[in-house]
Amino acid sequence: MADTQQVDARAERTVSRLAHRIGAFAKAHGGAEGQVAHIGERGARIVLVGEDGAWGDLVAPTYALAEQAVTKSGITVHESFDGEFAAKVTTGPYEWKRMAGIQIGG
Repeated sequence: MADTQQVDARAERTVSRLAHRIGAFAKAHGGAEGQVAHIGERGARIVLVGEDGAWGDLVAPTYALAEQAVTKSGITVHESFDGEFAAKVTTGPYEWKRMAGIQIGG
């Protein structure tokens, strides 16, 4: 029984930490929206897009914990990273250079 309580306490701390970071991102960027995606055994990726077009991401150890964190943070969550949601992302010279580098082996 104690092991279950330790795991639950650890999960709660993880959710709280992620929700705090999501909230900090939202506050810094005038609000935020997000999307949660599976990334295999590594867990889930929380993609965040601020109202100002800035973006960032966090990794949670499980999809369930990621969902709990975005719910706790109060942001709007999208089912997918579709065109309308993706269009809110502002990309600058760094991103374009980085994307081009990936394509040419950089």
